[in-house]
Amino acid sequence: MSSDLLVDLSDDLGADDPSSNALDHLKLSPMEDKQWPQDLSTMSKSETDITRQLGEGSHLSWDHPYYDIARHQIVEVAGDDNFGRKVIVFNACRMPPHHELDHHKLLMYLKATLDQYVESDYTLIYFHHGLTSENKPSLSWIRDAYREFDRKYKKNIKALYIVHPTMFIKTLLILFKPLISFKFGRKINYINYLSELEDILKCEQLVIPARVRDYDNKLRASLKPSAQVPMSPPRSPPLPNQQFGVPLAILRARRSDEDPVPVVMRDTVSFLTEQGLEIEGIFRRSANVTLVKEVQLRYNSGEEMSFSQMEDVHLAAVILKTFLRELPEPLLTYQLYNDIVNFHNVESSTQVSAIRSMLENLPEENYESLKFLIQFLALVSAQSEVNKMTNSNLAVVFGPNLLWGQDAAMTLSAIGPINNFTKTLLDQQHLVFSA
Repeated sequence: MSSDLLVDLSDDLGADDPSSNALDHLKLSPMEDKQWPQDLSTMSKSETDITRQLGEGSHLSWDHPYYDIARHQIVEVAGDDNFGRKVIVFNACRMPPHHELDHHKLLMYLKATLDQYVESDYTLIYFHHGLTSENKPSLSWIRDAYREFDRKYKKNIKALYIVHPTMFIKTLLILFKPLISFKFGRKINYINYLSELEDILKCEQLVIPARVRDYDNKLRASLKPSAQVPMSPPRSPPLPNQQFGVPLAILRARRSDEDPVPVVMRDTVSFLTEQGLEIEGIFRRSANVTLVKEVQLRYNSGEEMSFSQMEDVHLAAVILKTFLRELPEPLLTYQLYNDIVNFHNVESSTQVSAIRSMLENLPEENYESLKFLIQFLALVSAQSEVNKMTNSNLAVVFGPNLLWGQDAAMTLSAIGPINNFTKTLLDQQHLVFSA
């Protein structure tokens, strides 16, 4: 790295910009291995089809207005974090050279992506490594982009994590400090090593670019032995009464009544049915981090829980989503993954019978738990005029918590189809689960 060329960025802002003088010594080190995303025009038909199939979470078709942006996978949606907040990821290393990318269009695409989630609490993760002199947007674009994101976008962002920060990005934030509100500034966090992300979310749900992983390994290797950072935090052995992260079949076998629906789902749904149906934005808000961990610990220790004593409806909602997300295998199972991702090819007239046929393959505890959950969500949706949670909104929240792929890359590419399947399941639940 010592031989990397330092590139001056001071020409990125006009001379009339008051911050331009401060940029005289701002440098950016480019990477030596510039592996830009392949252009579709140079790819074979089969490669192109695969790129279209796996490109972006919403399965954008090649003629979609944002397809040329989405195919680079610069912006991705990665399910929820450990606190029930939707995660949006921005990968700097996937940005092609600036002359090959319409940065204004990228900004519009980022806004269009966030528009689907800004009514909920959400987290933004920015992988900074790979921003080079060749693919960096101008500083004036960064400034205008920040201004473009008004209160609608900033209100519900709970945290911005900058992974592998450099002196460049830290200096940049100092220069832009007059533009950044104090409240927003407190949401910015630096992540020096990928292992630190484990405190925020399950890293296997992220498609972390190989270049970023390699860079993280180089950082670790450069540390003195006494300062080595573990690859991932040590995991505690499972407790005898553990509820989170345990297969449904084991949870059922532990119960004297062999109830197929786990106790966490029974408790949260019972409380939310009584207290949460008319709460606006239910399932869209995060909960106190300390309380979430406390509740998980109490469940895993075999204690009985009473959410009515916690005085926070959103806590029960987050615990329900967290329980589903931490299952070793998703509620809809890996076996149904391909069928659900390709469900959009099923004729509307046969969708109900197709869903029923799929669900017949579920283990009994999965089927009964799914039925229990979906029928509860139908009650939530029935109050959507008050709580604003329509089937579409519920599908966006619960889709990624009901199904994910064993290959994380497929998980992100399939979020759109999974959400669409979940909406159809909610729309047709009275027929799907009829006797």
